[in-house]
Amino acid sequence: MSTDNRSTHIRLTSHPEPGTGAARFPIRWGAATPAERGPVIGSVTNPADRNVIGAHGGAYSLYRALAVSSGALNPLIRPDLTNTHPVVGIGPNPQWGQPGKIVSLDPWGAMTGEAFGTEIAQGVDIRPSIAVTKARLNMPEIVASLATGRLKADASVLLPSGDISVTKIAIDPVWHLPGVAERFDVSETKLRRTLFEQTGGMFPELVTRPDLSVFLPPIGGATVYIMGDPAGLTDPRRTIACRVHDECNGSDVFGSDICTCRPYLVHGIEECVREAQKGGVGVIAYNRKEGRALGEVTKFLVYNARKRQEGGDQAATYFERTECVAGVQDARFQQLMPDVLHWLGITRIDRFVSMSNMKHDAITGSGIEIIERVPIPDELVPPDASVEMEAKKAAGYYAPKGAPGQDALRDTVGRPLERY
Repeated sequence: MSTDNRSTHIRLTSHPEPGTGAARFPIRWGAATPAERGPVIGSVTNPADRNVIGAHGGAYSLYRALAVSSGALNPLIRPDLTNTHPVVGIGPNPQWGQPGKIVSLDPWGAMTGEAFGTEIAQGVDIRPSIAVTKARLNMPEIVASLATGRLKADASVLLPSGDISVTKIAIDPVWHLPGVAERFDVSETKLRRTLFEQTGGMFPELVTRPDLSVFLPPIGGATVYIMGDPAGLTDPRRTIACRVHDECNGSDVFGSDICTCRPYLVHGIEECVREAQKGGVGVIAYNRKEGRALGEVTKFLVYNARKRQEGGDQAATYFERTECVAGVQDARFQQLMPDVLHWLGITRIDRFVSMSNMKHDAITGSGIEIIERVPIPDELVPPDASVEMEAKKAAGYYAPKGAPGQDALRDTVGRPLERY
């Protein structure tokens, strides 16, 4: 068996041959139904069925490899998906079948069991890339807001204990390479070559299998927290508050006060609670892009460089020090970020809890209307985060009294500045 598996994998990483198994389940990205679109198969239990580059689980596929290596996991095991279906229905929404609207996740990823039940029953290893469940969210700041009267408890959204009732969604990335290339205005060939080179050749199919157009990247995905009735996301009569938040482990989890990440996240949650209590819906989209997608090691190196420079930490050199260490000021590039909002069926955000022009322009540029932008209140900004706030204001990234366009985004010597 192992010899057969190895030989099959070798064939999969070379140019396609007539009659190989990859064509058994073709993917027609952007099709209006799952039957037309076809399943996404990244499992290794039957390599002949694989029709994508990479493996399910993103970065966690490496931990799965350790489990297999240590003998704790049978590599041929297939998950039993009984009772794992979503607790609430999301879609199908019109955006799912609009070409180019969603390119970084599988719109049908939560419906695997029902959409491809026949194939699964026949032994095809098709796995979900999205899971939808119910949960309670509790943060000490929310409890404090209840105590001070900033928030009021109710019977369904925010309980007297401080618990917030949420619908929680986990999303693994699934990239349609032609669509991703178009978003970034590069050729698919260049994108594939760069992905291959910058991952140290980990995925040779990127350059040897042009017939495989879908990639499961080894990165973290997104988590969505919905407050209120998810059905309201597609109801034009209901209002929506939304915070799109990029991961900051130091602040979000451990409470570091050098930035506004956790305070802004809490503020976003508060606004979402209020919107849900008014009969609308609140959405927190949490993306795993630590350190402006440069990583936590790079972020901490930048902290050292900022604090040790002559004159100490300064707003004027805030972004410059990041570029000196990382070579780029920001690698989040929000072009792919709106996909999750389109997957949810959102066409209008009434209160967008962010002053990021980069996020705002990506969302509105994708066809979603933003009515109002909500800045973080001054009293929620930690004292040690003042340098960050002044740097963002100077750069035009954070503009509580307006939303400057690209022309206003200049650094201290007049050069165009990346938007954050």
